[in-house]
Amino acid sequence: MQKPSVQLEGKRVLAVGLARTGVATALFCAARGARVTATDEQPEAKVLQAAATLRAAGVALELGGHRRETFLTQDLIIPSPGVPLDQPDLAAARANEITVWSEIELAWRLLLGRLVVITGSNGKTTTTALLGHILQTAGLPVAVGGNIGTPLISLVDSSSDAGITVAEASSFQLEAIEEFRPDVAMLLNLTPDHLDRHGSMESYRRAKARIFENQRDDDAAVCNADDPGAVAMAPTEPHLYWFSRKSPVARGAYVRGQEIILRASGKESLLMPRGDIPLRGDHNIENVLAAAVAAQLVGADAQAIAAGVRSFPGVAHRLQFVAAIDGVEFYNDSKATNVDATLKALDAFPGNLLVILGGKDKGSDYSALREPLRRRARRVYLIGAAASKIAKEIAGIVAVEHAVTLENAVASAFGCARPGDTVLLAPACASFDQFDNYEHRGSVFAALVHQIAATRTSEPAKSKVPEKISGGN
Repeated sequence: MQKPSVQLEGKRVLAVGLARTGVATALFCAARGARVTATDEQPEAKVLQAAATLRAAGVALELGGHRRETFLTQDLIIPSPGVPLDQPDLAAARANEITVWSEIELAWRLLLGRLVVITGSNGKTTTTALLGHILQTAGLPVAVGGNIGTPLISLVDSSSDAGITVAEASSFQLEAIEEFRPDVAMLLNLTPDHLDRHGSMESYRRAKARIFENQRDDDAAVCNADDPGAVAMAPTEPHLYWFSRKSPVARGAYVRGQEIILRASGKESLLMPRGDIPLRGDHNIENVLAAAVAAQLVGADAQAIAAGVRSFPGVAHRLQFVAAIDGVEFYNDSKATNVDATLKALDAFPGNLLVILGGKDKGSDYSALREPLRRRARRVYLIGAAASKIAKEIAGIVAVEHAVTLENAVASAFGCARPGDTVLLAPACASFDQFDNYEHRGSVFAALVHQIAATRTSEPAKSKVPEKISGGN
């Protein structure tokens, strides 16, 4: 693939935001001779380590706020994914025809080898990590990054023509691309998310659809045949592959009875029994199907794909088993940051759930949780800024406790739990009201559970019912 060139030496580059992606981008550009400035609304006291690292690399810093004149004197601006494109200084720069790119646009132009990019409202991280694990199991040269943790820009220097890069991409990253073109683009699903930023479902859909925008007839697209949003967005130009839990597909992967089937060139082959998948939930069957299709497209054989699936340990904060204490199991699904993800988490358990919900609202409709909670949950514990909204929208379905904090929620849930119950953190919200990110929230949850485990005696768990209960049935 012939990529458009990019020249950084001597160019004025502005990195907006000093989180992981912003720091990586600033360092990358500075190492290539660009005149880099990094800016962040936070004061230096909040970003001390990042500031020190950037200064040592010769990056100029503007902290504690943004200066409009700085934005208007750049050749290239790279905003961090958390910075909306309608931020006033960015909007002014774009109005003055200054180039504003997502970090993945810059990285793609310089990345060697093939690139597989995975997006969707849910399942991105698990599918990305699983695909990377499968390709590693197959002995193929693979690197994994993007929104999953390591910025794509950080993988450029180690990339090679023979290598495969697997990257997770969010709507925030995709909305600021220009010519970004994955060799394989995957859309897992499309359900309401990030409406607080995108403003509407249509705007969110347009951002996600950009993953296919620049693909050509020698590229591949992989879509979920069971998801109406994904079906509606399926592209026409690249070779199109499907995955489905519900029906056969012309080419791709699907479930037939208790078997996972791969179909290519008109021929079917058994990949593995469905029961061999080690991950909980039907949604994870979809993730396996998607990863299997992509793995086959970049050269993994069926035997290696099946071996990779069977040996996949899962991903932290995604239906992650934490501990069993006095017959009560604890699961961490802090990555369930929207309603659809929480629905999938609830569906992974037969019942007897004590569910922790809440955090920063993303413009979600929590009423969709009512029926699944009625069927599977004994009690809900609400935390964070969205607690009142959630309580109103699930009122009358299940007993609700306004726990306020995660610490209170874990303690109260364990106090109420009986042997055979499961305490599930699946918040349906962002974490930024009380935590740095969903990883921080999940780690705190796990630490609280382990604290309980460490203090248990031979006495049976108390069955005291917490106070501050409203609703219920």
